[in-house]
Amino acid sequence: MKVNEALAPALHEIPPVYDKNSRILILGSFPSVKSREIGFFYGHPQNRFWRVLAQILEVPLPETIDEKRTMLLEHHIAVWDVIASCRISGSSDSSIKDVVPNDLNKILSTARIERICANGTTAWKLYGKYLKSSTGMEAVKLPSTSPANAAWRLERLVETWKEYIF
Repeated sequence: MKVNEALAPALHEIPPVYDKNSRILILGSFPSVKSREIGFFYGHPQNRFWRVLAQILEVPLPETIDEKRTMLLEHHIAVWDVIASCRISGSSDSSIKDVVPNDLNKILSTARIERICANGTTAWKLYGKYLKSSTGMEAVKLPSTSPANAAWRLERLVETWKEYIF
């Protein structure tokens, strides 16, 4: 038996961030171990998600979960993940198996989402495989803010993301 086959399914227990004014939906693949521990998106201190958005939005870097949620909602940004549950080893996207996708209808029926952006190739591929047909919307593939994407420096991420966040 392979290691991944022995893993119990991990459940996504972080609720999406959105409201009726959300216009951009940013989707990750599945929360990292650190994000699952703290109960909020992009919780690993080396993930550059919050730094990228703060620079694009020209606001101070949010520190608390409430500050992060407020920043997103004030700028009409929704955040969630493609996967509701899966088998995963640690935080490794390459180990993801047995995907059960999230139902994006709870967001799409409330907010007038104009653009869906995928944070990284894995989120983009999973969105295309599991959700695109139900949403009828294309997703923009953005470079991952994960520390595993070391080839992309912060400045380059900000420059690329800025084209699609506004």
